Amino acid sequence: MMSTSRTRGFSFWVPFLLLVLLACVPVLAEWADQAFFITLFARMLVYALAAVALNLALGYGGLVSFGHALFFGVGSYCVAIPAFHGIDAGWLHLLACVLVCGVLGAVTGFISLRTSGIAFIMITLAFAQMGYFVFVSLKHYGGDDGMTITAPSQFGWFSLGDLKTLYYTAFALLCVALLAMWRIHGAPFGMVLRGARQNPRRINALGFATRQYQLAAYVISAVVCALAGMLFANLNAFASPSSLAWSMSGDLIVMVVLGGMGTVAGPLLGAISFLGVEEILKSYTDHWAVVFGPMIVLIALAGRAGIMGVLSKLDERLALRKRGTGHATRLAANLAGEESR
Repeated sequence: MMSTSRTRGFSFWVPFLLLVLLACVPVLAEWADQAFFITLFARMLVYALAAVALNLALGYGGLVSFGHALFFGVGSYCVAIPAFHGIDAGWLHLLACVLVCGVLGAVTGFISLRTSGIAFIMITLAFAQMGYFVFVSLKHYGGDDGMTITAPSQFGWFSLGDLKTLYYTAFALLCVALLAMWRIHGAPFGMVLRGARQNPRRINALGFATRQYQLAAYVISAVVCALAGMLFANLNAFASPSSLAWSMSGDLIVMVVLGGMGTVAGPLLGAISFLGVEEILKSYTDHWAVVFGPMIVLIALAGRAGIMGVLSKLDERLALRKRGTGHATRLAANLAGEESR
């Protein structure tokens, strides 16, 4: 758990103020008559939720998964396929999302965790690509062209078809996920995960079943990522196999690394920065990717601990300055006391 002095620094206040600003986006967008910003920031919230999910496996557990697009995409189709058959009950969409991706995460995680390193990366990528080609082959559900969702998820008195409702639902889920990650960070479960990331043999020697903890983290990560996919499908009113492509997994990894792996708020900052810079570049040039790629590399090289790492360094410098100022003040007071004598 973070110390009190540290929580009052940049690493606490920047994410906190960002969340406050995000909570005000729909109100500010309506005041400025710019509904586009609600859609844009809703997309950022959805990706941030998926990045937080991946961070549990990647940042805490050290599991470099290139297959989380599988859960994101399947979560989208858990809305699209029932809607295609006229089922708009949101609770059924949610139940299908949790059960299907929970089982899928358990099966793929159990197999993948029998490997490590490059082999783990490749097998998770292979599972995601298998899912991609499965949905491409389902011509009845749009195949490669995807499918339009005409019946968004209905939860009794509110519907995810309403943009503001979806926005605040995504915001609430993101806040819950961030709070859960904060609690896990200092809990025994999180400590075992972080210990296994550094030295799994030592954790096993202490009596902890490393693979079971990693599998649990992988399944939880898969389900939360699927919830992000469910929100994404409602936001776009569309589901496509492209959401299962390897590039989606790559984007999520970049967001986590950019924000700071293994930190609580890093994925949030990474997702907002990644999508924000992308949107700005798109407004200036059609060849935005040529500029965006090298920019991400330079940012990663400049701060290897991500944005949260930069903020933590600023906190440390401020703490050192305060200590130096306090020491100088005490020294001056002592000298003044001696002179008065």
